[in-house]
Amino acid sequence: MTALIPTWVGDDLVAVDKLEAHQRGLRHKAVSVFVMAGEDLLIQRRALGKYHTPGLWANTCCTHPHWGEDPLSCAQRRLKEELGITGLTLSHRDQVEYRADVGGGLVEHEVVDMFMCRVPSRVALDPDPEEVMETRWIGLNALNAAIRMYPERHTPWLRIYMAQHAMQIFA
Repeated sequence: MTALIPTWVGDDLVAVDKLEAHQRGLRHKAVSVFVMAGEDLLIQRRALGKYHTPGLWANTCCTHPHWGEDPLSCAQRRLKEELGITGLTLSHRDQVEYRADVGGGLVEHEVVDMFMCRVPSRVALDPDPEEVMETRWIGLNALNAAIRMYPERHTPWLRIYMAQHAMQIFA
C-alpha cells in the first residue's frame, strides 16, 4: 500500500496514490535532503526492494510529503525513517521542479523542496535496510566525477540536482 501524496491534476492539488502519480507522470510534491560534514555529502544507495531505481545512489534522503504534511516535517520524518537521523536543524534552500523517467514506465515529475544541513562531524546512522542498502560520505567533486563516469549508478534526480541545482543547494 502506498501513501496519498499532494499531486496536481490540472490546476487542482489533490491527494493521489504515490504509485499512480508515478505511473501517470503527474506533477507532485517532494522533498530532498542533503547532509554535509565538512566537504563531504552523505549519500545513500537505495535498497534493492524499492519499486523504482533500486540499487542506485541518491542524495541523503528524499520522499514525498503525505497529504497535509508540511515539507520540513516531512524531511525530518524521512531522515529518521530512512537513516535513523534525528535532531538536525534543516535549512530550506529552494524549490525546484524536474521531470525524469525512472524506469519501468514510471516518471518522477516533482516540485521539490530542498533542505540542507551542515553538521560539525559525521552523524551516527541507523539505516532501515528496506530503504537503504549502503551509505557513504563523499566530496562534491568526487561525486560529480562518479556521476560523469557512471551515470547509470546514480538516480536521475541526483544527476539533475548536481548538474543544474548545486549552487542553490550547497552555496
